[in-house]
Amino acid sequence: MAERARATASAARFGFTEDRAEQLLRDAGWWSEAGPVPGSDALLTAFARSPDPDLALRGVDRVREADESAWPELAEQLRTNAVLRGRLLSVLGSSTALTDFLTGNPAEWRRIASPQLTRPEDYTHTLSAAVRDEDHALTGTEAEQALRIGYRGLLLEIAAADLGHLVERELEQPDYTRIAALLTELAEAALRAGLDVAAAEVDSAEEAQLAVIAMGKCGGRELNYVSDVDVIFAAEGDLHVATRLATTMMRTVGKACFEVDAALRPEGKAGALVRTLEGHETYYKKWASTWEFQALLKARPVAGDDELGRRYAELVAPLVWSASERENFVTDVQRMRRRVERHVPSELVDRELKLGRGGLRDVEFAVQLLQMVHGRVDADLRSASTMEALSALGSGGYVGRSDAAELEESYEFLRTVEHRLQLRRLRRTHLFPDDSETTELRWLARACGLRPVRGRSEGEALLTAFRRHVQRIRRLHEKLFYRPLLDSVARVPTAALRLTTKQAASRLAALGYAAPDGALQHIKALTSGVSRRAAIQQALLPVLLDLLADTPDPDGGLLAYRRVSEALAETPWYLRVLRDESAVVERVALLLGTSKLVPDLLVRAPEVLQLLSDPNRLAGRAPEEVATSLRAAARRQPGLNAAVTIARSLRRHEMLRVAAADLLDLLDVPSVCAALSSVWSAVLEAALAAAVRARKTELGSEPATIAVIGMGRLGGAELGYSSDADVLFVCEPAEGAADADAVRFASSVAETVRKALGAPSQDPPLEVDANLRPEGRNGALVRTLASYRAYYERWAEVWEAQALLRARPVAGDPGLGERFIETVDPFRYPADGLDPVRIREVRRIKARVDTERMPKGADRTTHTKLGRGGLADVEWTAQLFQLRYAHEVPGLRTTSTPGALRAMAEAGLVGSEDAEAMVDAWMLATRARNAGMLVRGKPVDQLPGSGRELAAVARVLGYPADEDPGEFLDQYRRTTRRAHAIVERLFYDE
Repeated sequence: MAERARATASAARFGFTEDRAEQLLRDAGWWSEAGPVPGSDALLTAFARSPDPDLALRGVDRVREADESAWPELAEQLRTNAVLRGRLLSVLGSSTALTDFLTGNPAEWRRIASPQLTRPEDYTHTLSAAVRDEDHALTGTEAEQALRIGYRGLLLEIAAADLGHLVERELEQPDYTRIAALLTELAEAALRAGLDVAAAEVDSAEEAQLAVIAMGKCGGRELNYVSDVDVIFAAEGDLHVATRLATTMMRTVGKACFEVDAALRPEGKAGALVRTLEGHETYYKKWASTWEFQALLKARPVAGDDELGRRYAELVAPLVWSASERENFVTDVQRMRRRVERHVPSELVDRELKLGRGGLRDVEFAVQLLQMVHGRVDADLRSASTMEALSALGSGGYVGRSDAAELEESYEFLRTVEHRLQLRRLRRTHLFPDDSETTELRWLARACGLRPVRGRSEGEALLTAFRRHVQRIRRLHEKLFYRPLLDSVARVPTAALRLTTKQAASRLAALGYAAPDGALQHIKALTSGVSRRAAIQQALLPVLLDLLADTPDPDGGLLAYRRVSEALAETPWYLRVLRDESAVVERVALLLGTSKLVPDLLVRAPEVLQLLSDPNRLAGRAPEEVATSLRAAARRQPGLNAAVTIARSLRRHEMLRVAAADLLDLLDVPSVCAALSSVWSAVLEAALAAAVRARKTELGSEPATIAVIGMGRLGGAELGYSSDADVLFVCEPAEGAADADAVRFASSVAETVRKALGAPSQDPPLEVDANLRPEGRNGALVRTLASYRAYYERWAEVWEAQALLRARPVAGDPGLGERFIETVDPFRYPADGLDPVRIREVRRIKARVDTERMPKGADRTTHTKLGRGGLADVEWTAQLFQLRYAHEVPGLRTTSTPGALRAMAEAGLVGSEDAEAMVDAWMLATRARNAGMLVRGKPVDQLPGSGRELAAVARVLGYPADEDPGEFLDQYRRTTRRAHAIVERLFYDE
């Protein structure tokens, strides 16, 4: 046993982790009982450098077993030939698919033993010869098999050249562009060989001339190891014969090498596979969409009739380089990029190398847009290669040299990662491993040439590099994607903007617009025409542009202003208010340049604009007044749907009013929460009353009274902009009614309320969540008061008592609501507090919540809800003290978190400084969470780490524009870190 442990440990020194490693090394003749066989040290060291030593060793063993007669020769070569050793072990340690190929064709290792590999210019001859048997052309399955073996053999050579330096450092390390060019040459050779097979199979092939035009990555000479090869076919002569040639070629190459995709042809898959030059010209001039010209940028003839291919290229080039003059060209390109990104599942968008945020498409779209705008006059930009075009853009001054260099570096990094992932199994994939896949990350890092750095593992180094490159690409994409938009002069009749297009763009850039030419498009759209509306816009825009320049997102603000203006074009007072009330236009600029939520609400509640001129009107309405108005307006409606519609409308108005006052720093956090909670309660009351009326009309009676009990943030009057309404429904039978009838009636009413309020809408959602009810989702939606009492007496768990701490009547019958509260008080304020067992249970549940509900990859220091010192930390601490001491401290019998914390201090249960520190953290986290929703326009618990969103959140919280927004993050972390230390001490104090 000791000897085995020693030998295994020695094998482990060379990177082997499998139990079988020692035996496999013995079978190969490189290991003995005493350890490495003399002369095998260099070979074992080479294994250790392979991306996956165990995988490489298993691969060697498979090759050995596949051809044992040739093994002595291969074993000797591996000992003495560093070139073969580096190439073969790197391939076997990287690609199971190429290992399979070598196992099935064991003699193929010889093709990578010589320093000189097959020259790219000989690929076509090699594959064409593979599909011929002396003077006989192979066809059908025989041709496909021969082409497959020939193609895989050359692919093995490319992979060996690509990876060999990982194992033997003296071997040349080719750059990404070289490997991509070799893969493209190989694909072109396969297409030509496939066309040879097609010519042999198709009768009368000589009666048609066919040109194969490469598109996409093949056209750009930048193919991956596994890519669909996009093509277009042009033909002359007999089009039926040409179509059979194209179809046969696609079938042959598709089965042998890779899929040949002709979906980029005119009319896509619905169009003819083969067209004449005249057919192509007619289509592109009359019918083609913008994206088709963008695709044609990479069109390049690669196979078939050379003359016909040349004429096709000459035909489409002028169309490509004039496409940017098309109406809405830039908008179309931007829309296409957004559409591509939206198709990526949200859970994968940060791992998608190709289509995700900061992925390869971000680089390619930005480069192509720059090319197509500036390439009209600068022929140096007319390259089908992304890297060549990017270099030319940098050299020509269209992109900063440092930006171009950074994009090139990051693009090459992602393409290299993509190559390694695809090479593993020769499958088309663009998905970066999840953070939890440590084994896969380690292999991938080693395959990319990364090693441990400053105490970090290979996988950690890869994750850091990946995130850095993705963030860099996204930042530069956003910076460059709008830069080339050179449109006509904006017709704004002011001296400042009566400029040439270039001058106007320069001025906007100086003001801080990241996309000045995009801004010119918006200005042009707003000021076009001779209408009164256009004239007012021409007077407003010079002022508005300067005001927006002082906001966190000038470009987004101008776009939002355009959206609002177009939506309110027929509202007669809209522009008049902006023109005549200087305070309104200033505040509109601040709101639109800061928040994505405000524009969406504003187009549906424009009347709030008229409140912006008077801060007292904007912020001065009492929540009770708003709630009374909403309920009264809903009562006047004739039916349920009308009542819910008016309630939604008034909620929208109130939500926008509160958001505007919040952004303009006219309301503090408690006031914002109270206003949002009050309007939510009023909406529930209005919907409940309408549903009861409707049901009563149907039945002719009202067998029960109903109350809605607010729970969670609604019960605590602490709702944010994105909060759902946690509720319980309780009923009481009317006189003479049976419990079953009462529950049936109340359940139908409650379900009607939930469905009516939860129906899809353009407004922020109105989700009524009753999952805190007894037995959760499996329990009855509505119970009688007696049923609640029986349940809590017999079955209630400590977490349910904790949830009841925030219970508060919010809608329905007030008397029943109060009786419910009287019923649950003994359970949420237990007479003797909590015994040690239940205290431990509360702590256990919190620990589980902290562990299981924190999103993967979230930053615990800036997650407002579940992070360190965030909302959950503070709320759980207050609630534990309420459960323990509220029976003897009346001040703790409150649904308010800050109220409970201050009551704890007043009762001497905690120090006043500790209580105020927790209140400060809770207030800051609540405000920051609300700010995130205002800025992004959608719910968010994680504070942004950088960029415009962080700057906007910092501005909402009062940080000056000229101050580093990182100061806000530092302050947030300091405040919550202090609160977390207090929570740790108080929550777990015995």
